[in-house]
Amino acid sequence: MDEVEDYLVEDPYPLQAHLGYRITGWSQDWARFEMPIRPYLENRHGIPHGGIYSVLLDTVMGYAGCYTGDPERKAMGMTLSLTTTFLSRPVGRLLIAEGRRVGGGRSTFFAEGRITDETGEDIATGSGVFRYRKGV
Repeated sequence: MDEVEDYLVEDPYPLQAHLGYRITGWSQDWARFEMPIRPYLENRHGIPHGGIYSVLLDTVMGYAGCYTGDPERKAMGMTLSLTTTFLSRPVGRLLIAEGRRVGGGRSTFFAEGRITDETGEDIATGSGVFRYRKGV
């Protein structure tokens, strides 16, 4: 899959910087983010908290629908609905989230996402409905 062009990579926003995830691929209708598993992301069972998967899926699906290829012409989306399905626990130490825009129109779009780890273990899936933000 495509990687992300350096000129499209934005500085991490505070939540992104705190949690430690980064964009590693972005093109039309597709995005990929990666997050190393750190102890502060884990729940009392020693695995990432389910909210971490939801954050990654929300982010990657939103980006998948907002690619323009032009940093001067940003598209921004806000989540209207998000569903997360938990499948397994990670075997490895790197979460890899991929999202795809699967439909929509001028004001809303639909996306699907999947999280695996570096071993290929399926961790979680998601689907969402997003609205393009006006005036951004």
